Amino acid sequence: MTTGLSIGQVAERTGLSVHALRFYEREGLLADPVRRESNGRRVYTEDDVEWLDMCIKFRSSGMPLDTIRKYADLVRQGPGNEQDRLALLRSHEDHVTAQIQELAECLSVISHKVDCYSQHLAAGTADCLWGAPSTTTNTSAAS
Repeated sequence: MTTGLSIGQVAERTGLSVHALRFYEREGLLADPVRRESNGRRVYTEDDVEWLDMCIKFRSSGMPLDTIRKYADLVRQGPGNEQDRLALLRSHEDHVTAQIQELAECLSVISHKVDCYSQHLAAGTADCLWGAPSTTTNTSAAS
């Protein structure tokens, strides 16, 4: 009887494809080697799934594969390099914070445009929004 999770089960739980899971393993992105049954089938643990979930968040937030690999290498090395791990995580945290600030600015512009269009549509004046460009002045560009 097999204890643990098959690659298919892990793919289903994480949303990663079987191909992506093999890629993550091959690229050294996992904290621990994936155990193999005597027939060569991969057997994953709950810890592997948690690690993969974290890697997915790292990737979704723009962390490069090389940085994830470096973090995994540091974790595999064990105690004594926590400062290096923290520095790596802080650097990415700064990157994500900057992304969030940039997106907040984008959202502000979009929200302004939504309000503008909503007001013009409610007032029946939407036909003046982004009309055909004028050869003299373009007063609708701010709309």
